[in-house]
Amino acid sequence: MPSSPTLLHTPQKPTWDPRDPVRPLLRPTIRIRLTLLYGGMFLIAGIILLAIIYLFTAQAVRDTTAELPFKVVSGTVTATTDWCELPDKSTGEQLNNAVSMCLRHQSDLALDDLLRRSLFALLGLSIIAFAFGYAMAGRVLSPLGRITRTARQVAGTDLSRRIELDGPDDELKELADTFDEMLERLERAFTAQQRFVANASHELRTPLAINRTLLEVQLSDPAAPVELQQLGKTLLATNERSEQLVEGLLLLARSDNEIVERKPVDLAEVASRAMDQARAEADAKGVEFRGERGLAVVQGNGVLLERIALNLVQNAVRYNVPEDGWVEVTTSTQNGQAVLEVSNTGPVVPAYEIDNLFEPFRRLRQERTGSDKGVGLGLSIARSVARAHGGRIIAEPREGGGLVMRVTLPI
Repeated sequence: MPSSPTLLHTPQKPTWDPRDPVRPLLRPTIRIRLTLLYGGMFLIAGIILLAIIYLFTAQAVRDTTAELPFKVVSGTVTATTDWCELPDKSTGEQLNNAVSMCLRHQSDLALDDLLRRSLFALLGLSIIAFAFGYAMAGRVLSPLGRITRTARQVAGTDLSRRIELDGPDDELKELADTFDEMLERLERAFTAQQRFVANASHELRTPLAINRTLLEVQLSDPAAPVELQQLGKTLLATNERSEQLVEGLLLLARSDNEIVERKPVDLAEVASRAMDQARAEADAKGVEFRGERGLAVVQGNGVLLERIALNLVQNAVRYNVPEDGWVEVTTSTQNGQAVLEVSNTGPVVPAYEIDNLFEPFRRLRQERTGSDKGVGLGLSIARSVARAHGGRIIAEPREGGGLVMRVTLPI
């Protein structure tokens, strides 16, 4: 007989509506709890300190009255301590004054002893109060630590995590429940986005692939008219451009999320592969590759990191000077970070145009597609991938023309 499913324990929701402007007056809020806690601690500490002072005072009084600083011997008064001086022969008034001074001095000694003991008691009570306050503050703020840990786990794209805070219906529980509701909505939104990307990947790639196949079959027919072949080549180039656009958009949508599965990747190897893929185009344009690539290992996704390098190298090759151009690709580690730097010769780029280069479908002095050099998503994808790896990419105009693109990633 199958066992009944175990019911998951879920904390109770607040018995009041957080959006209701009229809230219960006796709701156990954090302010009321802290007021009662610290007010009670102050009251208890005052009672304890008062009791200690009373005991010390009683002890001091008993000690001072237990033995007088003088004694009466055969009708005469004789001092019993060094600090109490009584004249041997004196009148009644002189003797009274001397005895009063002795009693006053003894009272001063008692007060000094009381003050010293009270200071020690205050020191010990302060240590106990600070330790107790630290423990109570940690207990009160522990829900905030739980919320912080959950938020840190969510930052790693684990949107299935929930706080599910137990306890009284106070502000912290209200915050935790609101955070859980926000996470639930975010999880639904990200799930819908992933589903959309997957569906779009299939729905957009399939017709483009069919068009490419039909065009290639038509172009392979030797009996086709010249005008039809020219039209087929134009349509094939347009179809190829559409495929690149779709691939770029899908990659841009996927690369906005932080990378969860990370493996060691050497940027030097990634850069070398990107250069190999762009070498034919570079040779056709007369562009020379330069630079030394040192060991720079990072934790990340090798395919996406290679896409960064390929986009930067291809842009450096395509946006270059007509003759004697070069592209320098270097990798290194600096200040605990891995650095991939791609610089090239090319047209002069104004500094105020740098930020526009990273926007989708934006190029230097162009805002929409319409160039045979790409679809305008290369640098946008590179920036998204760098951010997903916890790094960044910056561009600087190179003196004499061209750009210096620098990607920094944590090791």
